[in-house]
Amino acid sequence: MTYSNDDLAIVPVSQRTWTMKHFAALWMGMSFSIPAYMLASSLLVGGMSWYQALLAIFIGNSIVLIPMVLNSHAGTRYGIPFPIYVRASFGVRGANLPALIRALIACGWFGIQVWIGSEALYALLKMIFPSIITLPEVLPLWVGLDSGHALAFFAFWSLNILVILRGMELMRKLLVVQSYLLVIITLILVAWAATRLDGFETLSLQRSSFSSNAAFWAFFLPSLTAIVGYFSTICLNIPDFTRYAVSQRAQILGQSLSLPTSMTLVTFVGVFVTAATSAQMGKMEWNPVILASFIPWYGLQAIVMLTVIFITLVANVALNIVSPANDFSHLKPDLISFKAGGVITGIIGLLIMPWKLIADPSGYIFTWLIGVSALLGSIVGIMLCDYYYIRRQQLNVDALYQGRGEYWYQSGINLRAIIALILGVGVNLPGFLVQVELISAQSIPALLRACYDYAWFIGLVVSTITYGLLMRKKS
Repeated sequence: MTYSNDDLAIVPVSQRTWTMKHFAALWMGMSFSIPAYMLASSLLVGGMSWYQALLAIFIGNSIVLIPMVLNSHAGTRYGIPFPIYVRASFGVRGANLPALIRALIACGWFGIQVWIGSEALYALLKMIFPSIITLPEVLPLWVGLDSGHALAFFAFWSLNILVILRGMELMRKLLVVQSYLLVIITLILVAWAATRLDGFETLSLQRSSFSSNAAFWAFFLPSLTAIVGYFSTICLNIPDFTRYAVSQRAQILGQSLSLPTSMTLVTFVGVFVTAATSAQMGKMEWNPVILASFIPWYGLQAIVMLTVIFITLVANVALNIVSPANDFSHLKPDLISFKAGGVITGIIGLLIMPWKLIADPSGYIFTWLIGVSALLGSIVGIMLCDYYYIRRQQLNVDALYQGRGEYWYQSGINLRAIIALILGVGVNLPGFLVQVELISAQSIPALLRACYDYAWFIGLVVSTITYGLLMRKKS
């Protein structure tokens, strides 16, 4: 049986060309995405003051940077992608489980990004072809999408698929271009908010709306988990990128210097512009695409929309196609290539109807982001425990690509990793079921409900300890 293909193979040293500059550009691109902006804005809409939101984002991303850099090490050292790396802990066949979990979550993120980019495209098309809003309806009502938005969504979806079919080298070049465009859109939004919406004055008057310290902490702590959860997906599959690094120094410095600072900057832009909208609109608008439509100059609107389309495209490919493309390829390496995996990602991302997934800020934070973190924190804990505690950073790379070798365990599956994953996720499951209203809050103990607010942290700790104890007992 085939356990690899060209897309999952070790990256030769000659092809490891990503320098510190490229990793810094990668994180600038992923941080300056519209979902990141919306995360910052949603904290403000939820009741935080501007400086509380700024501090929350900085703390959350400083926390997630630690496992991010640690999990990057194996990719850089051995030139292997995430689905191959995770075989060391889950087994050659068992790795399909975390790979599939990561892939399906990425499909959700892919759909969200496509929806956001398509909103900007729709706004642009509406400026050029106003009749788009009168197109006859062809989709059923339960889809919740009119023909104009559906047309924009499919067009932007197709553009994403086209980029991934062109390969990683094109993406590397687009990341550099994107970093310059990010500066442009940031300056436009900040300048507009400052001059037209009395942004600095409004920001200085903006205060926390929580009635008590207890109410603040009840929102702050799960929000911190959501912030960590925002990058918990890429934290898992960061080896997909660091396997192209020229050195450990390049990936460590590139990520450490760029991730917290880029996210803090985009937070400031998000909270500043969102706070400023209250003076003009009577309420805080957390969606920058809707916000940009209020810019009175059509030329400037068009520039903003085009920039949003481009940066969303690049961020989406980097964050949400590279990993699931590899993950789906891992399921059947002899049949599914990297490009075919990208197409599968796109199809699933379309079918989940992402316009419903992020209909409001509360659902975005407490259902999607924290729910995702509950799954991924446990996997990250197992991977880090295996690589640093059990194996002391030493991997038998040849065995990672073979059946019946060191990482075969029981029929290709490491049951100890599966048990650790189940326990890490299981402790957060009751709180998630309450959040999505499948069970009542009164039906489970308060302690279990509270666990969900710290889902990523609790999942990581429980799975790490469980896996470490089970593997040490085995040896």
